Amino acid sequence: MKPFTPEIDFDNTVISIRGLFKSFGDNHVLRGVDLDVHKGENVVVLGRSGTGKSVLIKIIAGLLKPDAGSVNVLGLEVEHLDTQSLRELRMKVGFCFQNGALYDSMTVGENLNFPLVRNQPRLKAAQRAKLVDTVLDAVGLSQTIDQMPSELSGGQRKRIGIARTLILRPDIMLYDEPTAGLDPITCTEINNLINEVQRRFKTSSIIITHDLTCAKVTGDNIAVMKEGQFIRQGSFDTVFATGDDLIKEFYDYNFIQ
Repeated sequence: MKPFTPEIDFDNTVISIRGLFKSFGDNHVLRGVDLDVHKGENVVVLGRSGTGKSVLIKIIAGLLKPDAGSVNVLGLEVEHLDTQSLRELRMKVGFCFQNGALYDSMTVGENLNFPLVRNQPRLKAAQRAKLVDTVLDAVGLSQTIDQMPSELSGGQRKRIGIARTLILRPDIMLYDEPTAGLDPITCTEINNLINEVQRRFKTSSIIITHDLTCAKVTGDNIAVMKEGQFIRQGSFDTVFATGDDLIKEFYDYNFIQ
């Protein structure tokens, strides 16, 4: 469990989703999703592959448009934003892709510097360098600044991906399967880092995962998705205190087999 008590403001909702639907042809991915994320809260969206988890956060980030429903992020209705307003909102919403999404032709330092040059061109080189040093220290990889992504392990690439997202100091972090493909020790490191980001940078987060250990360690609130709908929400202990066969099977697969 978490080594600290997060500072959650339950009177301040930073993401509010109501009646969200999304289909791709005959594939009905989201079927009426409701979800709230409060300031300072880590919400885990838990479910098997193909249940619509990643589609949900792509809609929150404005990468996909919903077919119906509303998505309010930091007081703005995402689906109604023009291109410039959406770009400005994305500065406040960090998206951590599964593979880290690093540029292979750039060093770690250049990868981290890139979003600053692109989005905050008025910053001086010394200011950018300080921000790069800060986020590298936060993820515990200061020594990698001159390395190429190909020289990093999978876990290090995930950490640098998180650092590159953090460098713009977003209010919200969206993590897409942060522990996928990692060994158990590296998974523990990533889970601890997600908690450290929440504590140190006061972020609110949605964490997409099918990893129950990740959910248990990082989540303040758990929302279990099945076939495009949330079937149970609450604390980890509350969610799994049920005789529901699907939830029980999910728990058994992660913690017994």
